[in-house]
Amino acid sequence: MLDKHNVIGGFFSLELPERTEYHQQALHLNSARYCLEYLLRVKNFKKIYLPAYICDSVLQPIKRLNIDYAFYPIGGDFSPVLGSEPEDDACFLYVNYFGLNNDNVRKICNGLKNVIIDNTQAFFEQPLEHVDTIYSARKFFGVPDGGYLYMDADKQLDLKQDASYYRCDALLKQIDLGSEAAAPLFEENEAYLDRCGLRAMPRLTQRLLMSIDYQHVMTKRNENYLFLRNHLNPYNQLKTDSNDFNGPMCYPFLMDNGEQLKEYLMERRIFVNDYWEEVLERVPTDSFEHRLAKDLVPLPVDQHCSTAEMHIIVRTVLEFLKIKDKS
Repeated sequence: MLDKHNVIGGFFSLELPERTEYHQQALHLNSARYCLEYLLRVKNFKKIYLPAYICDSVLQPIKRLNIDYAFYPIGGDFSPVLGSEPEDDACFLYVNYFGLNNDNVRKICNGLKNVIIDNTQAFFEQPLEHVDTIYSARKFFGVPDGGYLYMDADKQLDLKQDASYYRCDALLKQIDLGSEAAAPLFEENEAYLDRCGLRAMPRLTQRLLMSIDYQHVMTKRNENYLFLRNHLNPYNQLKTDSNDFNGPMCYPFLMDNGEQLKEYLMERRIFVNDYWEEVLERVPTDSFEHRLAKDLVPLPVDQHCSTAEMHIIVRTVLEFLKIKDKS
């Protein structure tokens, strides 16, 4: 009798190179927010401390599990400002903002217990030993979903595996018709992730992540980041001089008129994200977090941006600064 095997012959599948996933040893889940839910379910924490400067999506699993939570402020160097240590049955989440806060990560992990490091903006940073760490694939690559979790626990949940083939239409339409035409489909996929629930990473998503040249991506992001830093740091009100980074999320540019600069860039088809408008409702108007949510401009440095496009970004920012100086 013949052994069972995959189908031989038939129609062809996508021609994807087969490399090694960057986080192949992690738990493979369907998004970063569900990585947090998985962790909270397994470890049964009664409370979680979160930075006030964080996306509302992180609250979804916390509220779903009815876990108590509290926000803490961060200082101008993005380090946590704490009045006291968290309780024994509580955990402490810290975001490695922009992939540029590795020093803070190490200090926090050495000084506190039950730490969760949110590396959704620091995909290429390896987890510290025995530290629960979360990653997002969608924030760095063209995939419909995907999250990685390193968790210091033996217990594992039995999960249904999601499917992602029918949610790749945004990625395909983007290639054919451009980002603006595909934007509504990306929003539909985001809405799906809000409601789909905790599942294992789809096979298609994992296969797409196996096709990526991670060294190239990291190198290109580093080059683009350094280019912007070299040209714009004199005008940047954030301290971004550290060389302790690997493939950062963006080049974070802070100025007094950052909100206007974002509009100026968008009008010239240079798209920047908002991190995060919802923060304005939970922090004082004179806080560092309020200023970040209002005036931080996360300039793109991703692997799809060429050096010529970095020149365009620099030129456009400097044009705006000249206009503001004259007004």
